[in-house]
Amino acid sequence: MKKLLLPIILISSLAAAQAPAGYYDGTVGLSGYALKSKLHDIIAEKNVNWNYSDLPNLYNQTDLDKYYDHGPGNTTILLDMYSEIPTGTDAYEYTSANLISTSGAEGLGYNREHAVPQSTFNSNYPMYSDLHFVIPTDARINQLRNNYPYGVGNSTVHYTFTNTSRIANSAIPNYAYTNRVYEPVAEFRGDIARMLLYFAIRYENKLPSFNYFTNINPAIDRSPFDGTAERAFDPEYIAMLIQWHTQDPVSQREIDRNNAIYAIQKNRNPLIDNPQWVNAIWVQIPDAVSPQAPVNLAVSQTGAYFANLNWSPSTSSDVIGYNIYQNGVLVATTKSTSIVIDHLTPSTSYSFTVKAYDQGYLQSVDSNAITAPTLAPDTNSKDIFIIKYIEGTGNSKALEIVNKTGHEVDLNNYSIRVQYYNNSSGSYYYGNSFELEGKIPNNQNFVIMNPKSALSCYTNNDARFLTAGEALTFAGTQYVELAYKSTTVDAIGSKFVSNSYGDISLYRKSTINQPTSTFTLGEWDSYPVNYCQNLGGTLSTIDLITSNKEFKIYPNPVHDDLFVSGETQDIKVAQVLDVSGKVIYTEKEPFRNKKNISLQNLSAGFYFLKLDEKVYQFIKK
Repeated sequence: MKKLLLPIILISSLAAAQAPAGYYDGTVGLSGYALKSKLHDIIAEKNVNWNYSDLPNLYNQTDLDKYYDHGPGNTTILLDMYSEIPTGTDAYEYTSANLISTSGAEGLGYNREHAVPQSTFNSNYPMYSDLHFVIPTDARINQLRNNYPYGVGNSTVHYTFTNTSRIANSAIPNYAYTNRVYEPVAEFRGDIARMLLYFAIRYENKLPSFNYFTNINPAIDRSPFDGTAERAFDPEYIAMLIQWHTQDPVSQREIDRNNAIYAIQKNRNPLIDNPQWVNAIWVQIPDAVSPQAPVNLAVSQTGAYFANLNWSPSTSSDVIGYNIYQNGVLVATTKSTSIVIDHLTPSTSYSFTVKAYDQGYLQSVDSNAITAPTLAPDTNSKDIFIIKYIEGTGNSKALEIVNKTGHEVDLNNYSIRVQYYNNSSGSYYYGNSFELEGKIPNNQNFVIMNPKSALSCYTNNDARFLTAGEALTFAGTQYVELAYKSTTVDAIGSKFVSNSYGDISLYRKSTINQPTSTFTLGEWDSYPVNYCQNLGGTLSTIDLITSNKEFKIYPNPVHDDLFVSGETQDIKVAQVLDVSGKVIYTEKEPFRNKKNISLQNLSAGFYFLKLDEKVYQFIKK
């Protein structure tokens, strides 16, 4: 008989002790969906998103079986929850090298299984490779599970697997769904419940845009998601997940896996660290009374493409959010009492109302209606747009995006996607998109970077978003776009052709203040491969150079000595930087007794001279 080497435990202090000090700051005193939203903010902050192809190797850090047959030694065997026999000898086992695509029988290899089916989020990143819910499982069982939900099965059994997990018709208590479910063995039901509930926290703000069913035929609709950001799942399904969580408490395996994923991905499953939060969030008894309507709806600002609305909150104590209606159509939801509605048409009048909704998703009647006329086009940009495109060696890729719209922008509906060419079919297709999230204030920039990058002047810690997915593995032959709800906002390159701007970095000219869905090379300045000077700053290199009026450098091109004219006596530091932004020479108080910088030992090429905070470009012959 197989022995479980480490006992299953439910000791929240042990689990919580694994999280870094301060990781869950701000959660004290919170409960319900307010706690869930705070946890979302914590675990969604600055994740490292790896490529789907990276997962097999990463499983050697997160999913080795040190808990059943193999013990804490240097095992290479993966723990597969779909085939593991907790009290006996496994029928088959895998290492990370046994990855296959399809299988006609159990025991031939494993797949990367999305506990939340990837059809839910169209196989987009960061969800597509999130280790917290993408696990190694037997390929055949994975295929047969398809996108059926996890659940309790009845006596109509379609498949029984070697560890007694099975696919049967649903017997989830009080649930209208009667189609097939995959029922895991009791040993891992809590693990799976906490994975699904993690997903509901991590991707809270994206849940309403994911694919889910609207109960057209609840007996066969496979998705247990209900389209809400807060509750996330149908109530009957949540009840089952809570029961699984309670009956199969957090194990040492989950604690170890959570810690390993944090080291790789930089976020945690809070329900493993603090199991009591499952009940604190989802055990609620909503009332049957519709909330009071918000009042005093007003428009505080309009532009050519947006309107800023605010209102006084509902007086009902159980309100958790507000639905905003534009010309009678639901267009947005917020937990706040203000919101920016954007992507409007200039010189057009819009009518808005707001409804409050409570924990039971009962809605109030409409607030007062207001009319908001947008302005004629002005100096603000109509949308966010790309201002830097870094095409470096290998995985050194980055994009910088700016918000000059005149208002804060919610990024949840934006994505980056890249077009690829299929040699077999002779056609172009989009790779898996990378979906943005969070908000960006007006007049601020952010950088999206491949975490495998080796750029000399920018690190992973500097970037707001990190993804090794297809969106940040582009080359100069590919078309790259920033999209809003699948509509192209801004583009680099042309669609359906092989572009010819490989091994260069592109910086948007400072005169460009609008995105364009059709790429025009004349809007950009070109720099060498791996160039990333001032990436993530508020000014481009061209802006810096043209803003420098105090000094003049000469001769340019230069042979041996570069002279500087002007009031140079107060300059504290002079630096010479190469085209990647790397500092290759530094001199303190360079002009105390002279007017020149010696460049005799510098190789020929393009360089920058930085005098304190001012930058000048020059050529060394």
